[in-house]
Amino acid sequence: MGVVVRMPFESTISQQMKVHHIYLSPRHNFVGRWGKGAAGQEMVEVEAVTCAAGRGLVGDRYFDHRPDYKGQITFFSMEVFAEMCRELALQWIRPSSVRRNVFVSGVDLNAFIGQTFEVQGLGFEGTESCAPCDWMELAVGEGARDFLEGRGGLRCRILSDGVLRCDA
Repeated sequence: MGVVVRMPFESTISQQMKVHHIYLSPRHNFVGRWGKGAAGQEMVEVEAVTCAAGRGLVGDRYFDHRPDYKGQITFFSMEVFAEMCRELALQWIRPSSVRRNVFVSGVDLNAFIGQTFEVQGLGFEGTESCAPCDWMELAVGEGARDFLEGRGGLRCRILSDGVLRCDA
């Protein structure tokens, strides 16, 4: 069963979003490590996560990162992930490799840039696309950075407190 995404200021847009995976990382794996390789900090999959308005995801590396941070939570499309795996012949890669928090299906995430919307009764503001960095070549595989240009996910601010859960 999908989750109805309500966009309060765009009442004509109603999309079905299903939450497949939620990941947290208590520490950075790539930030500040140019030329040193990954730090070996794996993403941890959880069934539910506490969202704190204006602060981020409790237990994630970006929680309380800085005031008004644009990437308090990141969303990524399962459809884009599946297409990337096919196109780049990535047979054994896991969604956590792209280091985004919430993996969803049924929506065009780029449509939420500059919009406020709700998922499971929680408010979010789509701030910008997640631009893929050079680390994608190491974290995902050769060609990943170019493939993800313009479809690397959605960075958001969290507008309300609550718990976000994977759909059954």
